[in-house]
Amino acid sequence: MEEYHWPLRNGITRTRGFEKKRLAQFAVNCGLKCGHGCTYCSTGAVLRRHKAFKELGLSPFENSYAIVDPDTPVRVARDAASKHERGLVELCTLVDAWSPEAQKYDLGRRCLEAILSQPGWTARILTKNVAVAKDFDVIDKYKSRVLFGMSITAAPDKNMTMAAVEPHASPNSERISVLREAHSRGFRTYAMFCPLLPEISDWSQQIDELMGIAAECEAEEIFVEPVNLRGRALPLTCDALWNNGYLNEAVVLASLKDKQVWSEYARELILKVQQSVRRRYDISRLRFLLYPSRLTPADTVRIKKDDIGVIWLDRK
Repeated sequence: MEEYHWPLRNGITRTRGFEKKRLAQFAVNCGLKCGHGCTYCSTGAVLRRHKAFKELGLSPFENSYAIVDPDTPVRVARDAASKHERGLVELCTLVDAWSPEAQKYDLGRRCLEAILSQPGWTARILTKNVAVAKDFDVIDKYKSRVLFGMSITAAPDKNMTMAAVEPHASPNSERISVLREAHSRGFRTYAMFCPLLPEISDWSQQIDELMGIAAECEAEEIFVEPVNLRGRALPLTCDALWNNGYLNEAVVLASLKDKQVWSEYARELILKVQQSVRRRYDISRLRFLLYPSRLTPADTVRIKKDDIGVIWLDRK
């Protein structure tokens, strides 16, 4: 994994998009490209016009490198102290503050300390790396002001399959263990099951197991999302599955390029998740993130008949 440095301008920024998703009012990011190398990541599509990629001669859609800014905690500390408007800040929204390259500079811990050292801020932690556990002492000091979550994309029996598309992230089984440890320490937790890939994580048995984990950890919120087809997420993920021998999964995923197939997958996923949360926990905690532009009119009507827990992310 090649590592590049690029100086970023901001420490803590307002994030209208994540506010619509009910995740956070503010965001911190410590780089432009995460070393976990998740093939379905939409960050490349979001940042594709950033001048860093052109000047470094890199494609925003390749996953063989990371771009990090080791000085991020300095700017975060500056903004945490100087901003008058304060609230919930997510660490991070585009990259991972505990990814391998971020760990080299202790960015997760240093940014978290900078945020929480100032009154008025709360932090939402989201990571795919169990290295976050070594910073539990920081969270323990500010328990009421931290929402802790691990990005979990499948139940443990799919560890090998998900390793094909999340090559440098911690196995899901380990992420689940860390979430359970956080709950046992009395931390506030939330569940992040994004994305739930077809033919891998969208089976009713898989969903039930994940919702059971959310209930066990008394998650304050449960976020779920279908796979985002933005940028090159679909072909990169299909290729990774195919090249690692998951041929059926690759074929099913490739079929999502057809709008009707994606719409049916999203509609069925919503129904399965709603049913599972109702059985196992509390439907008021569900936050199903849905961009409706690829839904068919018929599926839009069907979903709206019972859209409890659905956050519609259209532009209106």
